[in-house]
Amino acid sequence: MKQKPFQDIWPEPATYCFGCGRNNKKGLQIKSYWEGDDAICTWEPEEHHMAAPGVLCGGIIATVIDCHGLNAAMAAVMKAEGLEIGDEPPYVVTTGSLSVKYLKPTPTNKTLVLRAKVKEISEKKIVVTCSLFSRRKECARGEIVAVKVPMIFWQK
Repeated sequence: MKQKPFQDIWPEPATYCFGCGRNNKKGLQIKSYWEGDDAICTWEPEEHHMAAPGVLCGGIIATVIDCHGLNAAMAAVMKAEGLEIGDEPPYVVTTGSLSVKYLKPTPTNKTLVLRAKVKEISEKKIVVTCSLFSRRKECARGEIVAVKVPMIFWQK
């Protein structure tokens, strides 16, 4: 059975994010899955994501790395706490910090693969590394520090 992407399971308010929110029709609509201990995402950039002809915008690269990393962090912490991904979490994770290294120009005419690994889970934060590949060549690498935010702060 094919697993559902993390983004199709999360409760509100995570569903409106520009990078990964399923309810943001103008967003990037990335989808993340487990592949062993790694979270994987394949994504197709579009022409309007360019910085220059044929080259992906650095801000879009940072966004997909951040969003994929946050989804990996949330899924990993749920797993570590014995919760299913579809369960209602007592918190969401958000970006505490993000660092991105741009290793080479990223083409817009190729399918991109993001691979995230959880480095650390503690009581308040999750550290994730994420690499972005085009044709198996690493184009960018990031580290995301995700922080847990109680759901009460997100509710209206």
